[in-house]
Amino acid sequence: MLDGASEQPLYLQLVDQLEMEIRNSMLANDKLSSERELTKIYGVSRITVRLALQELEKRGLVYKKHGKGTYVSEITDSAVDLSAAYSFTDQMKKLGKVPQTKILSFRLIEAPETIAQQMQIAPGELIFEIERLRIANDTPMMIERSYVPHTLFDGLTEEMLSVHPLYELFQLQFSQTIRLAEEEFYASIALDNEAELLGIRSGSPVLHLLRKTYNTKNIVIEYTFSIARADQFRYKIIHQRND
Repeated sequence: MLDGASEQPLYLQLVDQLEMEIRNSMLANDKLSSERELTKIYGVSRITVRLALQELEKRGLVYKKHGKGTYVSEITDSAVDLSAAYSFTDQMKKLGKVPQTKILSFRLIEAPETIAQQMQIAPGELIFEIERLRIANDTPMMIERSYVPHTLFDGLTEEMLSVHPLYELFQLQFSQTIRLAEEEFYASIALDNEAELLGIRSGSPVLHLLRKTYNTKNIVIEYTFSIARADQFRYKIIHQRND
């Protein structure tokens, strides 16, 4: 049980207890006891329980469904390796999940100055803007907004994207081979519209990812901004020392 005389705050003691229970005896998408039930089980206040659940959510161990309760996240030792060119479709398949993509918007636009700078093109050049919701096992995972140059992908259509992954189209349809991808990421919280698409509460933790993909001629062929659920993604980076 929890120790009121301990220097460790009660809510962190409760976090430790619940994390042990989650890892040892619960499965992904199992429902946790309600706040009221946890209050009775552990003899603590409602605010202590809420703080503990918020901390578990920050750590990616649980997620909340509005009006339904708190559920166990998928906890896996598998992580996305940022040292390689990343494909959502390929990565989900490696994890044994069924990937899906919902195209939210597809349009040809003139490159705004900020996007043009990232893509190393002149402002006003034509680019495709593609916004997609990435899903795995029927769970919304991330929102992606991608930009690709019209000059290299003239003929790209929404219908193509609904049938084939973008990276597959790069190679097979447009003869563009990926040489490398740069990716950076940082923590943030979900805004209302993002949370609605991802099926999480507004203000829940998310990961923002920025990716630039280069072809063999060192031309940027894709610039993507993504918002990923923090409870569904883990990332790893491998540092290799070359002596």
